[in-house]
Amino acid sequence: MTTRGARAGALASVVLLLPLVTVGCGDDDPVDSYCAVVKKERPGLGKLLDEGSGSSGLLPALPVFERLEDAAPRDIADDWSVVVQRLRGLSQALEDAGADPASYDPVDPPDGVTAKEREAISLAAGSLATEGVVEAFDNVQQQARDVCGTSLVP
Repeated sequence: MTTRGARAGALASVVLLLPLVTVGCGDDDPVDSYCAVVKKERPGLGKLLDEGSGSSGLLPALPVFERLEDAAPRDIADDWSVVVQRLRGLSQALEDAGADPASYDPVDPPDGVTAKEREAISLAAGSLATEGVVEAFDNVQQQARDVCGTSLVP
């Protein structure tokens, strides 16, 4: 077989296998899947955020944010990762200190929380207020509005 014939044969094989590959990959559009999760999580997220206050007030929403991160298409995945990782950091710092996120007061921390643990909590909470996190959260909110036609929070 000539080189031209070999190339034509290889091309024919690829063309014949292409429908099988596309069927195997599924027809799910990652953006549509993400938007479905946004719309499903929206009411609960609104309620959780209404009930919370301050940086630790976002912690009850962490499982929702994790589901949104898991569903996020590539163009917004990094932004969700920033938000979720910073919240996980705060959650871990509070857990390590044995402190309840709902009642933790940085001015008057509970007995037993060491100075080192208070500092870790303070740094983790402060990391949520950085320009990068604010920008990432703005991006995921804008994505929901522009692409999914809804806001993240009702």
